Amino acid sequence: MTTVNLLVKGKVQGVYYRKLAQEKAKELNITGWVKYINGGRVEIMASGTENAIKEFIEWCKKGPEKADVENVIVTPLSGEQFEDFIVILENYPADI
Repeated sequence: MTTVNLLVKGKVQGVYYRKLAQEKAKELNITGWVKYINGGRVEIMASGTENAIKEFIEWCKKGPEKADVENVIVTPLSGEQFEDFIVILENYPADI
């Protein structure tokens, strides 16, 4: 298993980024989570096969149709295990 932390910058809030990232992750059998963070960014923790993670990262670099992704910072981590891929709701605008 490969685990990565992704920090996605750009116009990624209010464009269904979290919801569609969740759908893509589930399609690829990736587990983890996605959430908004301060500064108009999205943070993702993703765990899956190496090929699935590579495909997911490529999706994250584009995002949903209305997103304008400027940068995705990828940090490899030691293999963490998650049961599902969830959207973490916090005190940021909800788009799901």
